[in-house]
Amino acid sequence: MAERSIGLQSWIDRLNQAELPALASVVQDLHRLSQAEKASVQQLADLLLRDASLTAKVLRVGNSVYYNPSQESIRTISRAIVLIGFDNVRLIGMSVSLIDSLLTRVPREQLQMLLARSFHAAVQARNIAGYVLTKHQEEVFIAALLHKVGELAFWACGGEQADELADALAQPNVDVDEAVREVLGTSFRQLTQGLVKSWNLGELASFAHGSGNQHDPAVRAVTLGVKISEAALEGWDSPEMDKLVQQLADFTGVSAEDALKQVLESAEETVEVAATFGASQLCRLIPNTDPEQIKLQQQERKARLLQPDLLVLQQALQDLGMMVNQRGDVGLVLDTLLRGLHQGAGLERVMLAVLADGQTCFRAKRAVGEGTERWLAEFQLPAKQAEQPHIFSYALRNREAIWMGVPASYNLAELVTLPMRQLLGQGMFFIAPLLAGTREIGVLYADSRLSGRALKHEQFVAFQRFTQLTGRCLEALGKR
Repeated sequence: MAERSIGLQSWIDRLNQAELPALASVVQDLHRLSQAEKASVQQLADLLLRDASLTAKVLRVGNSVYYNPSQESIRTISRAIVLIGFDNVRLIGMSVSLIDSLLTRVPREQLQMLLARSFHAAVQARNIAGYVLTKHQEEVFIAALLHKVGELAFWACGGEQADELADALAQPNVDVDEAVREVLGTSFRQLTQGLVKSWNLGELASFAHGSGNQHDPAVRAVTLGVKISEAALEGWDSPEMDKLVQQLADFTGVSAEDALKQVLESAEETVEVAATFGASQLCRLIPNTDPEQIKLQQQERKARLLQPDLLVLQQALQDLGMMVNQRGDVGLVLDTLLRGLHQGAGLERVMLAVLADGQTCFRAKRAVGEGTERWLAEFQLPAKQAEQPHIFSYALRNREAIWMGVPASYNLAELVTLPMRQLLGQGMFFIAPLLAGTREIGVLYADSRLSGRALKHEQFVAFQRFTQLTGRCLEALGKR
């Protein structure tokens, strides 16, 4: 097993000395040229010519339609600087170096998604800066591109610890910041700040992390670009995106309609930029601006959050089977139930609502899945309500598992009341009574509404089996 790195300095030393020295050197040198009063064309050319592979890639990008629409042939770095500009060549050199250093390693999904988001943030930020700055637009691009360089470096070079963190982040209701700190001994934000400091990026770091003046237009452009790239993952019509578009409109002095148009055009441009820089595998991860593709992309992205795991499912069923005959406790039984349904069967949200307050109401006792903390705080239904019967009391009274949202249950649709829809959302779900022998415990609920995926027959079979086994475990505990 490779030696573990724990703590900020340990990671900075590892990334600079063993993992990313070439990238660090290129980034430092290119940034130093931007700070020089009289950096010459020859200095930039000499720097890039140190690496034949980097030179070839810069020339290829420089000859692309994106940077060279006139298609005048560029065969030397000096010619590239004359035709497309000093700052553009410097930007290309840094971007290509970043892609080469990261994507030639283990191309983890986390790394690709984050790098796609970084390029999206960079294009958005540079185009926003175009409204308010006469120069430094390339600096804004690079600052946004490197905004999460610590996290990018970790996913590219973290080895077994990256595997460990990926597993930890896949757990339900995980505290992301806490999981990162547990595995790395530091935060991603601190790692990024440590790297840009060790690379002597100075002013670029204050652009990227807002430690500079928040009223500085360059800092504001970077901040907006980064936030837009993150909000886009939730959809162009999300509440957060609406808020950011209005902020962009206020900042640039254009209408909200024009601001949204600018944001969508920048997203389309990002696809072109990623392909131009030789990172076409990132294009599929940049939020699409076609309405149908937007919907499909959201579903695909969310679908990656949770998939059924047959081994976890079988182990949970086996554990419950043993608990029927062996000593256990209620907490362990319920933990196994939720783990089996969530991680095993791949049901995105699961809740156990028990009869409480003298069996007068249903109250959420256990819940797992994104956003279910609210259920634990707020979910409560009267157990008997003659004027407005609901599906929870119906399922318990009739003692049957029900798959809501399929033709066989259409006649029960009116039992899904408005308060339930407001708290749980709309769409398919499973519901079943939880009984300890003849004693009524409560109701089990599960859905996959986070991604909008349809529930499957094998998930319903697993849901029924887990409900039955849990009831037997609770009955056995009651007899002891």
